[in-house]
Amino acid sequence: MKTSHGLFLVGCSAIALAGCGPTDIASPGTGGNVTINQPTPTPTPTPTPTSSGVVAAAGCPTIANPTGLTDSGTVTSSQGTWRVCTLPARITASSTLPKIAGLLYSMNGRVDVGTDAGFSSTSTGVTLTIEPGVILFGNTGTSWLAVNRGNKINATGTATAPIIFTSRDNVLGLNGETSQGQWGGVVLMGRAPITDCTTGAVASGGTASTCERQTEGAADPALFGGTNSADNSGTMKYVQIRYSGFVLGSNSELQALTLEGVGSGTQLDYIQSYNSSDDGAEFFGGTVNMKHYISVGADDDSLDMDTGVQANLQYLLLIQRSGAGDTLMELDSNGNEAQAPRQVSRMSNVTAIQAATSSNNEANGQAALFFRGNSDISLYNSVIVAPANQCIRMNGSGGANSATLTARSVVMTCAGTGDDRFIGTGAYTAAQVAGFFGSGANGNNAGLTSTLTGGFINGANETAVSAFDVTSLSSFFSAATYIGAVRDASDTWYAGWTCNSGAANFGTTSTACTALPTT
Repeated sequence: MKTSHGLFLVGCSAIALAGCGPTDIASPGTGGNVTINQPTPTPTPTPTPTSSGVVAAAGCPTIANPTGLTDSGTVTSSQGTWRVCTLPARITASSTLPKIAGLLYSMNGRVDVGTDAGFSSTSTGVTLTIEPGVILFGNTGTSWLAVNRGNKINATGTATAPIIFTSRDNVLGLNGETSQGQWGGVVLMGRAPITDCTTGAVASGGTASTCERQTEGAADPALFGGTNSADNSGTMKYVQIRYSGFVLGSNSELQALTLEGVGSGTQLDYIQSYNSSDDGAEFFGGTVNMKHYISVGADDDSLDMDTGVQANLQYLLLIQRSGAGDTLMELDSNGNEAQAPRQVSRMSNVTAIQAATSSNNEANGQAALFFRGNSDISLYNSVIVAPANQCIRMNGSGGANSATLTARSVVMTCAGTGDDRFIGTGAYTAAQVAGFFGSGANGNNAGLTSTLTGGFINGANETAVSAFDVTSLSSFFSAATYIGAVRDASDTWYAGWTCNSGAANFGTTSTACTALPTT
């Protein structure tokens, strides 16, 4: 977290050619004059322009929620015209948002899915289902989707019809390469264990946890935390979240995706964050499993995990805009290092790219990865490219509460040589951090010459590195015989459901982040 085109085609109706009528010839008379009368041609009508852009839907659908959708009229951009249907402030009955041509769904402020079921509840509550291809936008800067404890989201898009959460400016076609922070984001609140309590306390000496926490910047209670590690907040799959991260309060911003006390029953796969003004995603505690996560253009950290999260992550593409963003990863439980559970995060097949330094980087020396107190980090089969910054900074007070690092088959291209590629602060020295990273038998190399192609696809040097078998760690991990997120040019799991920008181009099947899909 931070501390501080449509084309309008002129339809050519067929040009009516005026044919000549019968020739009228007067009977010969005195002087033998002959008169030929030609009818005046009928003027060709001016064609009426027709648009091949988006045509607004006739109206809003009926949903199951007692307070239905509000027809908010239409909105027009160079891509065409859409009908705007505004969601109620609270979804109190399980409802489905259908995909309808020429229709967008609007969030006018905070939209709650269900009500908070409480710390120890077992209810299943309300489910908001969003069909493939649906586009939702935040109509105001403070718009955000809050899926409360005991309720679910079912946002399951497809590789060719992703679900898109975005901003009004994106709808209007006003955004450019650096646009960000135009609405809140998506927040899932669950009942899995957390630390850093707002109320209650973590488990200690046989005492059950009562630890709850308040969502950053929320004016009204938006609590998360509990004791159910397997809690289920629903499914998000093939989803884009664009231009999010609006500041809700002092030093409190929402991310594109905020996971709070989310349990392992939640399914998270194929999710792209684009141009969040804070983190691409932040995990506050919980037991999170996620695959195929892409963060592009985050203005803070591409991935931030804290407050005791237990996470398994695989296939991550973390790409920052050149000269923007903070760290590629910030992993900690900063400020409450003695609290349990300790953060335990295991990541495999990460490709993380930080092209240049940024004034946002807070890691005292411009480190690409920042690990600090009370976090146990394991990184496998990964590629880190940060040629202008050091590779890893670790900070801690030493002893049992300090961060730990295990790395296997991890290669890095960073600034400096030898131990200078690392930063140690607090109780750590650079040499100690270099020792934690290790080298040699486990395949690690902090001095690789990157040969990535297309910005993030493995080249010869990455392909030559032997992978570590992560299937022995957990059934969550898929077998991968290569390092990095993208094996080669034939490995296109990122294509189609993502959006393209100057920072990352995912191919011709992906559309521009500055525009909306029109089909």
